[in-house]
Amino acid sequence: MNILVVGGGAREHAICDAVYLSKNIELFSVMSNLNPGIGKLSKDFFQEKETNIEKIVNYARLKNIDIVLIGPEAPLEVGIVNELNKAGIESCSPTKEAARIETDKEWMRNLLKKYNIPGQLKCETFTNIEKARKFIDSLNGEIALKPIGLTGGKGVRVSGDHFKTINDALKYVKEVIDNKIGGEAKILIEEKAVGEEFTLQAFSDGNTILPLPAVQDHKRLLPEDKGPNTGGMGSYSCENGLLPFLSKSDYEEGAVILQKIIESLKKEGCKYIGPIYGQFMLTIDGPKIIEINARFGDPEAMNVLPLLESDFVDICKAMIDGNLNTIKLKLKKKSTVCKYVVPEGYGVKSMVGKKIYIDEESIKSTGSMLFYASVNKDDALVKTTSSRSLAVVGISDTLNNAENICEEALQYIKGDHIFIRHDIGKSNLIEKRIKHMIELRGM
Repeated sequence: MNILVVGGGAREHAICDAVYLSKNIELFSVMSNLNPGIGKLSKDFFQEKETNIEKIVNYARLKNIDIVLIGPEAPLEVGIVNELNKAGIESCSPTKEAARIETDKEWMRNLLKKYNIPGQLKCETFTNIEKARKFIDSLNGEIALKPIGLTGGKGVRVSGDHFKTINDALKYVKEVIDNKIGGEAKILIEEKAVGEEFTLQAFSDGNTILPLPAVQDHKRLLPEDKGPNTGGMGSYSCENGLLPFLSKSDYEEGAVILQKIIESLKKEGCKYIGPIYGQFMLTIDGPKIIEINARFGDPEAMNVLPLLESDFVDICKAMIDGNLNTIKLKLKKKSTVCKYVVPEGYGVKSMVGKKIYIDEESIKSTGSMLFYASVNKDDALVKTTSSRSLAVVGISDTLNNAENICEEALQYIKGDHIFIRHDIGKSNLIEKRIKHMIELRGM
């Protein structure tokens, strides 16, 4: 069977790694950058922009591809799955219509309201600044501001974190509307959810889901959750599938929400096939929906895919065939800690084209996994692009050990212009999360 993976980041490297472990598989890839990890695993690869649908469909035909897996969100938004379907090529990813659950935040919130799905936040969309001001006032300025479309995880602004006053909030509202940030002259304003964020990823066949271990991502660039928002600096998961502040019932509530969303999409005539994930805020009133994404998370994919003991391609076929309920999902009971190596200046202005020296064998000897992200390989040298460079994942029986293993592996990556957020998965930061939830529940 021939499998094609579209995308050239660390998430896609993790997907390719999971595919590669399956039996009787030939792996092909399309990527805009020359990811050396993906290149090494692939029988053949095609360097092309991931949104160039016509060329990708032609490549899939040429290579007799049986199943296509789409890593990033941008190709989903422009309808790559629809075109592959027209060409008679199966995809384990959602259509353009189903992917609106991520690509159109207004549509997503309206869907939640229509089907009375739990975990909703007060929200409205605005094209008029004065009307936006009245809504912000009604929420006492405790809000999150979100462009309607895709911004690579970097467009959200939250009161207390990114702005202090209502006037500051309105400046960003004006900026989004005037500049059509996210593709539209419109902004979504939501009530601010207070608590701890967690990610719940799942496989979906359009009827049912198989949820995966919970993960906590770290969006802020600097230790102690300071600095600008990024695409994600790293993440961790625990051996019991939960998180130190997340109970089994909280996890199950999140899974029920995802299941209801899948059911509602089917009722809307856009059956959802492929990985899906919910970004939730655990509040004193339970999980609240921050966003839903039509793919695996990045970095969260690197926490869960290495734990799969079930055959990944078998799971993909079951999602496509609509019989996911026949799969008995087997996962290693291990903790994981993922930390990204990024170019110096990332989140503001990245230093591009800088050399990174990687000792792959020494990293492997620690028990860690290395996933290449947005780098290019030129004459055997790995060089930075403007985005994240490498992800290192420590895997062990306990969270503390996984973090130690990850840190040990990071010593084998060198470069004069790289940065790592080292506090991810460390016990003092975990304790801070636990204490935060205890304080909220005691209020």
